[in-house]
Amino acid sequence: MFKGIQINKDEAGYRASLEQIDEAALPEGDVTVQVEWSTLNYKDGLAITGKSPVVRRFPMVPGIDLAGTVTASSHADWKAGDKVVLNGWGVGETHWGGLAQVACLRGDWLVPLPAAFSARQAMAIGTAGYTAMLCVLALEKHGIKPADGEILVTGANGGVGSVAIALLAKLGYTVVASTGRAEEEAHLKALGASAVIDRNELSQPGKPLGKERWAGVVDAVGSHTLANACATTKYRGAVAACGLAQGMGFPSSVAPFILRGVTLYGIDSVMAPKAVRLEAWARLARDLDIGKLDAISREISLGETIGVAAEILEGKVRGRVVVDVNR
Repeated sequence: MFKGIQINKDEAGYRASLEQIDEAALPEGDVTVQVEWSTLNYKDGLAITGKSPVVRRFPMVPGIDLAGTVTASSHADWKAGDKVVLNGWGVGETHWGGLAQVACLRGDWLVPLPAAFSARQAMAIGTAGYTAMLCVLALEKHGIKPADGEILVTGANGGVGSVAIALLAKLGYTVVASTGRAEEEAHLKALGASAVIDRNELSQPGKPLGKERWAGVVDAVGSHTLANACATTKYRGAVAACGLAQGMGFPSSVAPFILRGVTLYGIDSVMAPKAVRLEAWARLARDLDIGKLDAISREISLGETIGVAAEILEGKVRGRVVVDVNR
């Protein structure tokens, strides 16, 4: 038996609860992992609260992230004792996830825990930080250099935004953070932002083109914010879009793309191939200031995840939430 959060949907309704789960109920997989740490992401919040149809099968153990130690494996790449990390792959949606003490997974989904990080530190990064790194890589590969100008980071207090600011600042970029929480300005500047703007400057309906300002953008918000970010990006700049905190809509026009040559990169972290994941984690190990992880992370127990899930959806959580599944 092991502890885990379990989501059920039946005639009694949709509900999440902390349960003792029989290992015999674990789904099929060729690697069994003793989970040490997990995280609580926006998608996990949607799954646990049922606010969006994220979960595809029931019962489901949520949790799109985990870090731990392999205890059994029939996969050629892994053996007992290996330290591993998992992000995405539909885990926590169609396959039991990381908000439990044990997980049974496909070995193809796993990557090695970088030597630079403990399991807890890897989860302080989690899918959000790994996604932020994918966004930064997209801007770099587009050719954007620190000398080209300001980089806008939207949803700056969230997990993606927090890590993106820290990464970009360490790499020498001038970062402008957009947030709806003015009281967090000092925190965002401590992470590396050179300036903080109110999200209302971007979140309302805007013009097809605005004054050119951003050399590049990391956007985790979507909707009008993404449209306005594109409309104010400089000639031949780039926008990396990875989230939908404001909404899934994109009320824009073709103007930024055909008149200024702006490129919009869609960043998918869930199904990204292993080579991309390895590159992202290698760069995180090199370029992320580990000392800033404590400032952007909050630790909770497994039993606290259900309450904190609602806080995430209400925008009340700063940065990352790491989950000690063993308490």
